[in-house]
Amino acid sequence: MTVGDLAELAARNLREAVLRNSLTTMGIAVGVASLVAMLSLGVGLQNLVNRRLERSGLFDSVLVRPSPQITGRPADGFGGNPQPQTPAVPPRPLDVAARRNLEQIAHVVEVYPDLRFTADVRFGDQGRITQAVSLPSSAAGSDSLEGMQGHFFSAPDAHEMILQLDLATELAGLGHLQPQDLLGKNLTLRYAGRQPLPPSPPGAAKNAEDSLSPDEAALGFSIVSAEIPLRVVGIVDAEANQSAGGGLRRSGVYMPLDLVEKLGIVEGRDMGEVVTNSAAGRGGGYSNLTVRVDSPANIPIVEAAITQMGFAAFSLLDVTTRLREVFAILDMLLGMFGSLALAVASLGIINTLVMAILERRREIGVFKALGASDRDVRQLFFAEAGVMGLAGGAAGVALGWAIGRVIQFVAQIYLRRQSIPVENVWTVPWWLAVGGIAFALVVSLIAGIYPASRAAQLDPVEALRYE
Repeated sequence: MTVGDLAELAARNLREAVLRNSLTTMGIAVGVASLVAMLSLGVGLQNLVNRRLERSGLFDSVLVRPSPQITGRPADGFGGNPQPQTPAVPPRPLDVAARRNLEQIAHVVEVYPDLRFTADVRFGDQGRITQAVSLPSSAAGSDSLEGMQGHFFSAPDAHEMILQLDLATELAGLGHLQPQDLLGKNLTLRYAGRQPLPPSPPGAAKNAEDSLSPDEAALGFSIVSAEIPLRVVGIVDAEANQSAGGGLRRSGVYMPLDLVEKLGIVEGRDMGEVVTNSAAGRGGGYSNLTVRVDSPANIPIVEAAITQMGFAAFSLLDVTTRLREVFAILDMLLGMFGSLALAVASLGIINTLVMAILERRREIGVFKALGASDRDVRQLFFAEAGVMGLAGGAAGVALGWAIGRVIQFVAQIYLRRQSIPVENVWTVPWWLAVGGIAFALVVSLIAGIYPASRAAQLDPVEALRYE
């Protein structure tokens, strides 16, 4: 029997019992629709989380710190005789030269420090003490600034600031204003700055050292009170964005990174570094650097390169790996629940084909009497099961897509009512659509094994004597 004859007979037999076969096909469609709808929801949620994490700047970054100083230990030799203590290995300084070396690593997009200092933000004659933080230009696309009133910095070294909502509310209250009224106004930022020590003549070196305080002599610079006028260009609710997955740390003032580096600010770590006599305490290095990578997949490569340079590297890659495992388990559970409806639909295929055998016993006998083999009869019933599975799979994918659109529409309405930014929580990738149709076809063919075998085993004599 040719493929054309097989297809023609299968189509004719399906048309003769169109209502029953249509109901069976719809059962398959409902099963595939539930499978596609559940998995598309799981894929959409996973994509949503991945987008949030990528925009937060946490999972494509590596935190670099100086390696801890390795102190030698006395080792016991043979016979219990102590060996001489090995000298301590000083850590490689995390300075400007190291920052440039880090920028040369493959897959590295940018390297920037996290500069923080205490500042006094003044509006008129009154002010508030808060923490100021530097932001690189790449932070403009971060989720942490989502919903910000105003705009991001106009230039990497612009004399501008972004206020946290709580601080903006306090400062505006001093002038009986609303927080948004501060946008475009100039505020004064006072901070502790570095003033290089003036060079002294060789003969006056002793007197100059006597005139310096011990802290100034250790630091290599004087700490002076400095101030700078900054224009308010944005107001952000960092606390709300933290709950939304943002990576911005809660602080009162955010300033352009290039501007903060030019100010020569004194960080809180500077005094502490004096105790360890490190270069960072004298303004020659960083306590840590953030290395942004072009893709989370390249994090291990960059971490290995940083470690070989003699620095300590840390990233949140392990967290993302565990998160992918959680989503894989979630997709598996959703797929199992969705497959239950398809399993029930396969019982409908078996019932439909078994009933077809009872109704078409005489027809099967005629086929065999005319020379049809058991294989031809088996292929005929397999073809009928495959057609129902293929049609049901295609209809199920379309129905699952429609269900997903309804879920997305309802989710958007709910998010808007809760004043939450609208996100896409539903996605039907191409592999899910193709996989749904293929899965329905395979299940249908498996369900047709028993009816096809039973039809092939019919005795043609007994089949012709039926009715």
